[in-house]
Amino acid sequence: MKKKMLKSMTAFARAEKSIDDINTVIEIRSLNSKYLDVILKIPPSLYSYEEEIKKIISNNLSRGRIEVYIHVIDNSEEEKSYEIDFKTAQAYYNALMKIINHFKLKDEISLDQLLNSGQILKLEQIQKDSSKAWPLIKDCLNDAIESIISMRIKEGDTIAKDFENRLLFIENQMNDIAALAKDLPCVYQNKLKEKITVLTQGVIEIDESRIAQEAAFLADKSDISEEIVRINSHIDQFRNLIYSNEQSGRKLNFLLQELSREFNTIGAKTSSIDISHIIVSLKAEQEKIREQVQNIE
Repeated sequence: MKKKMLKSMTAFARAEKSIDDINTVIEIRSLNSKYLDVILKIPPSLYSYEEEIKKIISNNLSRGRIEVYIHVIDNSEEEKSYEIDFKTAQAYYNALMKIINHFKLKDEISLDQLLNSGQILKLEQIQKDSSKAWPLIKDCLNDAIESIISMRIKEGDTIAKDFENRLLFIENQMNDIAALAKDLPCVYQNKLKEKITVLTQGVIEIDESRIAQEAAFLADKSDISEEIVRINSHIDQFRNLIYSNEQSGRKLNFLLQELSREFNTIGAKTSSIDISHIIVSLKAEQEKIREQVQNIE
């Protein structure tokens, strides 16, 4: 049996890696989209790697809205320094002196009072070198991508099995339609006889050969053999795409449109109530397949 290679566009993956004091967690969420749309949510230290991250993703995934969340925790030692805002300190000192002078206080301004403003000393963190963490992040990203591809294939396999069941249903229903279509000349002939008998109240003798000619004419106008052949061909193509290694989402969607067109033509051509009922169920089944196809890469 051929291996099914359909890939769903809906999936989620998470990968985590650590080395020394650096820990990286990457989450990838994949959703439906006509094209590849990569959304990155990364720390500022990785902005310089943004294009490289997108390139890695595009080399592995071709369709879908891909949301990538990268969390990096770096507990390695870092240099720290404090910036002194002398202007703010002077303004704050002057304000305190005005209060002391106004109320003729004997208090002196302490360093603690100046620092309590919370605006004089500002911690400056030296930007860490992301090149040290990048190899770890890259490995983690590849693991997450591998995981999401695996999940896409697994989900695609489930969808492919659903397709097979629905295609089999359509094939069986089409066999029923083909069987009913063979009896259409006889059905039309009996209907014509009934109508003529009702209209003439049985007074006029029915010309069997003329009735047969008219019935044959109606059957020819409502001939659906070409539509049946095309539908069976579309089903075969659909099934082949399920097992192919190519990205088949758009092609599958096109085939479903063609199936819908053939179903509508059959429904319009034939006046058989039995065939019309089958067409209704076929269109409902085709719509269920169409909803699933929107999920295929």
